[in-house]
Amino acid sequence: MEDDNHTSVSEFILVGLSGRPQTQHLLFAAILATYLATLGGNLLIVGLVRANSCLHTPMYFFLSHLSFLEICYTSCTIPQALAHLLTRSKSIPFARCAAQMYLALSLGSTEAILLAAMAYDRLVAVCWPLRYATLMGWGRYWALALSSWAAGFLLSVVNVACTLRLPFCGPNRVNHFFCELPVVLELACTDTRLTEALLKLSCSDTSLNKVVLLAGTVLLGAIPFLCIVVSYVAITRAVLQIRFAQAQWKAFSTCASHLAVVTLFYTTCMFNYNRPTSGHPLYVDTLASVLYNVVTPMLNPLIYSLRNKEVKAALKHAIGKKNSSLKT
Repeated sequence: MEDDNHTSVSEFILVGLSGRPQTQHLLFAAILATYLATLGGNLLIVGLVRANSCLHTPMYFFLSHLSFLEICYTSCTIPQALAHLLTRSKSIPFARCAAQMYLALSLGSTEAILLAAMAYDRLVAVCWPLRYATLMGWGRYWALALSSWAAGFLLSVVNVACTLRLPFCGPNRVNHFFCELPVVLELACTDTRLTEALLKLSCSDTSLNKVVLLAGTVLLGAIPFLCIVVSYVAITRAVLQIRFAQAQWKAFSTCASHLAVVTLFYTTCMFNYNRPTSGHPLYVDTLASVLYNVVTPMLNPLIYSLRNKEVKAALKHAIGKKNSSLKT
């Protein structure tokens, strides 16, 4: 097919993580183990929250959504990467690539908004504890969760549709292990740093896409991050006004796990999507992508389970209940 002397490509070639067979086998084993750990850890969190009545609170409600989101995100990218590590063919049809790009962007955007909703929940719990039950009622936290999912998936349509309107005339090799349209999460970046894997392959002007990407960055990245920062500034001020050190520590500990996840999420995002486009070896890009897309989703349930007494108590209760049922 020809259009203005350009031939449209029907598939992309994902370069992947390595071209050496021996290295590919090692990577396959490592990524598979990480993926299984991610599935197991996040499924455990979802199961514990649903099964234990002590965890039927807005905080753990949001946590179960976060864990389910991590399962979806890794499942839309890692299985294909594992398959490509075992096969010679690294191609992916254009339609499947577009679908994967949309899902990855939507789920990543949803996570950013959901983390902001969780920060609001912690803000209400620390600053207005007596009004917490009223301000975070059943309708409010369901509205926040559903709004996070809806905003992430609806707003991502614009970015992906704007990208797919471009003709792709080759080359069709992508230096990545899945189709991704990175969202730049730092406001101070310039147009020359608004880059992503698929726009580099386009044979037409991408200035409109860069404007749309910048708008998406503000809506899906910067605004949720600003909400989180404002929430924690208010939380810190409220905690410092508490006279008793033990009460201060208890208030901070309720936010520690969420703050650790936020720090991990935004640090890896900015390192992955806002690094220089030249002057560094390709393996740095690959390492950053693996850290963000493979390792981080596995760490989130560990952070919450290791630092949270209620989650550990629920796990012990579930194990004890299981052992007692086996004995009978």
